[in-house]
Amino acid sequence: MHYGVLALLLIGGGLYWALKPATLNPMADPRAAEAMALVQTHRALGAPTLLQALNEHVRLVTQQERGVRIGEWSVKHLGGDRYMVAITLREQSSTQQWFERDYQWQADVGRKAVMAVSMPAESLMPIDESGRAPLIQPKP
Repeated sequence: MHYGVLALLLIGGGLYWALKPATLNPMADPRAAEAMALVQTHRALGAPTLLQALNEHVRLVTQQERGVRIGEWSVKHLGGDRYMVAITLREQSSTQQWFERDYQWQADVGRKAVMAVSMPAESLMPIDESGRAPLIQPKP
């Protein structure tokens, strides 16, 4: 009886791991992993990359002795070469209230383009000469 339950749990866990959606495991799809890397390494306002900008924000909030929690990166396929890359940051305000910032970017893997689709994400994007955040990451 016990071995049967154990076998069912192992089979169920294996099936879940193999069939879980890409939003739970972006590395299961190489294009999703590329989209995440494209976003994380994109230039940021005030930092070399978006990932470094988020980490610096977390460091500053922690220095101010306020609570901060950064969530997991997620990637969702939108069709074709387009992916939605997102991360949620929970932060404690100076009045001890908690609030969330949802950072979302649309990454076009084919064009190597990144576009902010949420206000918090837009606040991290660099501004070009036209006064707008660039849609295409410059070639190194």
